[in-house]
Amino acid sequence: MTSTWVEPSNTATALLLLGRGSDPATERGVECPGDLPAPSDPDLVARAAAAKAALGDSVFVLGHHYQRDEVIQFADVTGDSFKLAREAAARPDAEYIVFCGVHFMAESADILTSDAQKVILPDLAAGCSMADMAVLSQVEKAWDLFTDLGIAAQTVPVTYMNSSADIKGFVGRNGGVVCTSSNARRALDWAYEQGSKVFFLPDQHLGRNTAVLEMGLSLDDCVLYDPHKPNGGLTPEQLRDAKMILWRGHCSVHGRFTLDSVNDVRERVPGVNVLVHPECRHEVVTAADFVGSTEYIIKAVEAAPAGSAWAVGTELNLVRRLALAHPDKQIMFLDKAVCYCSTMNRIDLPHLVWALEELVAGRVVNQITVDPDTAHHARVALDQMLALPGADTPPPAAG
Repeated sequence: MTSTWVEPSNTATALLLLGRGSDPATERGVECPGDLPAPSDPDLVARAAAAKAALGDSVFVLGHHYQRDEVIQFADVTGDSFKLAREAAARPDAEYIVFCGVHFMAESADILTSDAQKVILPDLAAGCSMADMAVLSQVEKAWDLFTDLGIAAQTVPVTYMNSSADIKGFVGRNGGVVCTSSNARRALDWAYEQGSKVFFLPDQHLGRNTAVLEMGLSLDDCVLYDPHKPNGGLTPEQLRDAKMILWRGHCSVHGRFTLDSVNDVRERVPGVNVLVHPECRHEVVTAADFVGSTEYIIKAVEAAPAGSAWAVGTELNLVRRLALAHPDKQIMFLDKAVCYCSTMNRIDLPHLVWALEELVAGRVVNQITVDPDTAHHARVALDQMLALPGADTPPPAAG
C-alpha cells in the first residue's frame, strides 16, 4: 500500500537544520574535534555497520524518536529520553553508550549508568534549547527570592526530564521530583501532597497544560517567572497567591504549532484527529482531540483503525516515520512548513561514524560526565519519580 505522506515545504532554515550548511558563528560545537567523514561519502552506512560490528557487545547505541532515519537504523533501542537512559542502565556490560539524542539525555544516562560505563554524544552541538532556558544560577536566584518572601518552604520544585543535570540536582537538593510528559500529572499530585505550591521547570506549557487540563487548576492559579526580568516580572503578591510558578521556557519545535494550524487542517481534512504533544501551547492543546507524550503518540497511531486521518503535532522526523510505517492511515504533519528539532538533527551519520570508528581505534570522544555531587542529587529526584504510583495513560481509540 502506498503512503499518503506529503512532505512539508522546505525553507532555507530547514536545510540548515538538516546539516546542509552550517553557521560556525552561532552554532555551538559545529566544528568536530576530529576527522569528520564527508556527508557525501557513499560508504558511510557500511563504515557505521563495520565499526559497530567490530565493537560488538561493548557498545550500545541509543536512538531518540526524533533522530534522522540514517542514524536510527543503527540504534539498538529507540525511545524517549528517560526510556533510553534506563535501557542504558540495564546494559551494565556495555562499556560504551553512544547516545543519539541531545546533551541532557546523555547526562541522564551518565547519572543512571555505572562508573565503568562511558556515555558518548556523537556531536556536542546536540543540545536542547528548552533545557538551556533554565540556568542553575538563574534558578537559584529565583529560589532565593522565594526564600526572602517566605514561600520556599511550601514550594516543591518539579523539573521536566528535558532539563540539565544541574537543574535535576537543584530539584533533588530541595525535596522535589523529576517528571516526564507521561507522568507529569502523577508528579504534580505528589508535589501538592508535600506543599501548597509547585515551581515547574523548564517547560511552561507542560506545566500549565497538566495543571489546568488534568488537575482542575485555573489559568489564574499559574504565574510565569521570567528570569530575565527583576523578580521574574512578578509582584510578591502574585508569587504568594500562585499555586503553580512556571519557568519561562518552551520547546522550539512544539511551540511552533498554532491554533491556526489546527483550524487549517480541520478545514482541509474532514474528520481528522488532531494529536499533539503536551509541550504545545495551551490553545493548541485545548483545540486538539488527543494530547500525549511521544510514546503515547506512537501507540495512538499504531492503534488507530485503517482509513483514519491524523494530524500530528510533534517533531517531523517522527511524524514522517509514522506515516511511512502506516500507509493504511492518512498521517500528516500539523504544520505546513518543515519543523525539525535543530539540535537533535546535529547528530548525523558522519558524526555517528566518526564516534564509532574512534572507539574502534581505542579513543573515547565526546564523553559526557556529570560531577558526583550533582549526579547524587539528580539521582535523588529521579528515584523519587520512579517511586511515583500509577501507570501511563493508554492510547486513544479513534476513527
